[in-house]
Amino acid sequence: MTVDALTDVAGLRVGHATRTGDGWLTGTTVVLTPEGGAIAAVDVRGGGPGTKETDALDPRNLVQKVEAVVLTGGSAYGLDAASGVMAWLEERGRGVRVGPDPLHVVPVVPAACVFDLGRGGSFRCRPDAATGRAAVEAADASEPGAEVPEGGVGAGTGAVVGEIKGGVGTASVVLESGITVGALVVANAAGSAVEPVTGALYGELTVGRAEYPAGSVHEAARRRLAETAARNAPPPLNTTLAVVATDAELTRAQAQKLAGTAHDGIARAVRPVHLLNDGDTVFALATGARALDAGNPLALNEILAAGADLVTRAIVRAVRAAGPVEGPGGVWPSYEELYGRGRA
Repeated sequence: MTVDALTDVAGLRVGHATRTGDGWLTGTTVVLTPEGGAIAAVDVRGGGPGTKETDALDPRNLVQKVEAVVLTGGSAYGLDAASGVMAWLEERGRGVRVGPDPLHVVPVVPAACVFDLGRGGSFRCRPDAATGRAAVEAADASEPGAEVPEGGVGAGTGAVVGEIKGGVGTASVVLESGITVGALVVANAAGSAVEPVTGALYGELTVGRAEYPAGSVHEAARRRLAETAARNAPPPLNTTLAVVATDAELTRAQAQKLAGTAHDGIARAVRPVHLLNDGDTVFALATGARALDAGNPLALNEILAAGADLVTRAIVRAVRAAGPVEGPGGVWPSYEELYGRGRA
């Protein structure tokens, strides 16, 4: 049984820590790998990224596997959430062994952040080490293959896509080969997910599943967005983050390729992308439970194609699952509130 989420990749678990109210509208999401880690890679294409430990994932460098990936709000301040995850892993002896004692480890915890500062009303309310610990504890407490909450949770709590509310979304597929591929995104983009002429979602248009809203509905939505946009400060920085994972046995170079092609999925669902005020970042994880077809030099292609497709679908789900927000930091209607259609 699958749940159409990143957790369909056996061994991966997801935990959210969400902070709202009293100036807060932010949070952290942790993807926890099986003990012993997973092959990891990253591809950064946004012009304003906020990241931690991404250089360690270069295939030319020492680190082979990671125990967790952190996605967080709070811009660069929020990267402190990774410290809480590191501490939790260290207590369990999970990380790169650097001494004779089993607890002499250095957990390598790649992290990336989205900009949501001030969206809850207070610029100083942002994730810290305690938030990261809460998220990894939530991941550890979850059951294998558990459903993953979507919308305004975790790192997607304060996310905004264009002029509407963004959030967390996830999706998965089992390929004909039996290999599973999954994706989880935090959709928080300077660009828009909504085609301006019709109001349909770009991500649904690319797969031919769009339902065009009535003209009167679209016009009402445009008026509402114009009103709310005038009340909000222009978003200075944004970012879409993603984790794409598979149970296939990949080399670090193959994982790097997966992270790169997955960016195509962002480009199909959000326009424009990879701007100077975006920090678009994709991590790839491979647990190695299933071997690729050694007799087929192009066996990786189906995983690459699936990764991009799933990122697109996860962004659609993030936008559809997000609820509206109205508070001291701004007003962001949800797509469902504006267009009143069911989930993708």
